[in-house]
Amino acid sequence: MANRSRSRPGSPSSARSSSQPEGIDTGSSPPSDSTTGSSSPIFEVLVIFGLVFIIQGLTAVVGAMAGLFILAPPLAENPWTIVTSVYAHDGIWHLLSNSLALLVFGWPVARATTRGRFHAFILVTGSIAGISQVLLTDFAATAPFLAGTPVAVLGASGAVFALLGYLLTSNRLSAGFASIIDVPQWVTILVFVGLALTVTLVTAAPGVALIAHFTGFLLGLLAGRTRILHVNSESSASRSVV
Repeated sequence: MANRSRSRPGSPSSARSSSQPEGIDTGSSPPSDSTTGSSSPIFEVLVIFGLVFIIQGLTAVVGAMAGLFILAPPLAENPWTIVTSVYAHDGIWHLLSNSLALLVFGWPVARATTRGRFHAFILVTGSIAGISQVLLTDFAATAPFLAGTPVAVLGASGAVFALLGYLLTSNRLSAGFASIIDVPQWVTILVFVGLALTVTLVTAAPGVALIAHFTGFLLGLLAGRTRILHVNSESSASRSVV
């Protein structure tokens, strides 16, 4: 489920059901477009993945794929890729691995939130993860005291890692532990950063956008800690992702 990064040594180029899950209280019935407990956004994202993958293949024939789907510096050159790169993939195995990870990590999150919030979470975390990868590697390549190579990225792994992070900190066990152990906020943040670094390094591999993975996972941990995806903030303490 890795974001693919492409080395760029020179100038920038391409790189309800009727029953609700236990522990989730949806409160009063909201409008249909904000109904919780639906797994449909998972399948909607998968359909987008598939359609974008087909379009990638078609546009690659005329040499337009990179400009449409690959996030690369300078970001202002093709700003739409901030969005499109989240749903694009570097080959069929990249697509399949991210799709499987989305199903595993995204299913319980989708069941605990609304369709709109789920899609927004995928898009925002995926975009921020990709931007962080591109900007930081570009900075490392231009800074005289650092050694680095600019990269271009595409893939939903930043968003997938954000879903994983959200699951880890929004479940009942984590919520109960946090209510017992009272620590300063800065300690919590340090723990989250350390955990994100560990998970990122464990999943490291050639061509993997590690900064995007780290950023996505950290965003997910922080979002899960605040249960930002839960619909009613006043009852969020009683509704955690299973």
